[in-house]
Amino acid sequence: MKLTIISLLLFFSSLLSAQTNELLYDIINTVSSERIKQDIQTLVNFGTRNTFSDTISNTRGIGAARRWIKSEFETISKDCNNCLNVFFQKDFVTKKNNDRVPHDAWVVNVIAIQKGTKYPNRYIIMSGDIDSRASNTMDFTTDAPGANDNASGMAGTIEAARVLSKYKFDSSIIYVGLSGEEQGLFGGAGLAKYAQEKKWDIIGIFNNDMIGNIKGVDGVIDNRTFRIFSEPVPPNETERERVLRRFYGGEVDGISRQLARYVYKTTKAYMPEMNPMMIYRLDRFGRGGHHRPFNDLGYAGIRIMEAHENYTQQHQDIREENGIKYGDVIEHVNFDYAKKLTSVNAINMASLASAPPAPKNVSIGGIVEPSVKFKWKKIDGAKGYKIYWRATTSATWNHSRYVGDVSEFTLDGIIIDNYFFGIASVSESEFESVVVFPNKVFRD
Repeated sequence: MKLTIISLLLFFSSLLSAQTNELLYDIINTVSSERIKQDIQTLVNFGTRNTFSDTISNTRGIGAARRWIKSEFETISKDCNNCLNVFFQKDFVTKKNNDRVPHDAWVVNVIAIQKGTKYPNRYIIMSGDIDSRASNTMDFTTDAPGANDNASGMAGTIEAARVLSKYKFDSSIIYVGLSGEEQGLFGGAGLAKYAQEKKWDIIGIFNNDMIGNIKGVDGVIDNRTFRIFSEPVPPNETERERVLRRFYGGEVDGISRQLARYVYKTTKAYMPEMNPMMIYRLDRFGRGGHHRPFNDLGYAGIRIMEAHENYTQQHQDIREENGIKYGDVIEHVNFDYAKKLTSVNAINMASLASAPPAPKNVSIGGIVEPSVKFKWKKIDGAKGYKIYWRATTSATWNHSRYVGDVSEFTLDGIIIDNYFFGIASVSESEFESVVVFPNKVFRD
């Protein structure tokens, strides 16, 4: 009985400490809405940031914008003893066979890498889009301030770099400004391919596209709710994986969905005033974002954005018609809300970068038995492991049990048919990896 009580006390103690890590609260308190506002204003002042706009001017166009972003990352790096590796990554796109490319051009991304101390080749990525557009995406001369779409996401990414660069993490963090989003997700596709060629071990990408609007076109005003878009399973899964899923489940348990659940859980624990919405869709209906090219190559990726869009302020020339003011101008951006969503990104990146890698070779058993059995391969750097389970109709993990530094465990009294299960690695400081859904089934 004494051992049982001690085990319970240790279990609840671990839950409490996992939800009260002062590092994450410090990060939330350091994010500045004023700095985000200043950065959005600077980006807006470039007039247009269309991917095919002026690259020579120092005051107008995409060239000036990306050089300024690079200089901001370099300034941040100087303040943290050159802790960031800042560089341009680019790909050439041509007009031939592409009806959204007005002329041949380089699509240039701005990358800042904060190397991890223990797992330098493991990366969590936060992205914002540099480019903006007018009503006609081929129009690269008309003013397109893109204050919310997507100076807000870009400013949030810069601010996250300012805050997180003051700390050291086990895994690496990448802050990136992506170009060519409005013409066909060119920047994301280029970086995803670059990551694949460099054999980066990517934990996931947080694509931040529009994080500053709180008043929807439907009139709803909401400064607490935000959406997390994630696809159910990777598009490059094997036929065998698809077939087995019919019998063992996992239709909504791919790596991107687990990343979304991680963000949901961390946000609810540390920012309970926020209302994260798990959206079971790759992106908005019929639309796309810069996480998709990463998903296409089998990487985990999600989109974090405002809950209520205003379509009169997206992809619109600045004008007034029938009493309606069109255009993505800075007056519509709520900087405190952008600060909140920047904090959401920052604490989740810090948590993931502080956690050990996820367990490998997770397998499950317990068919026609009154218990569920698990086996997995231990991970260097993990203090122990936590088993999660939920009802099959639940969007998020509802139950968990810390099981210590073991490589197999049996949950007695739980029927495998009625729940979905997963396992996460846990660090000494109680940071957890993303939950891994079992990829194998065994029978004793």
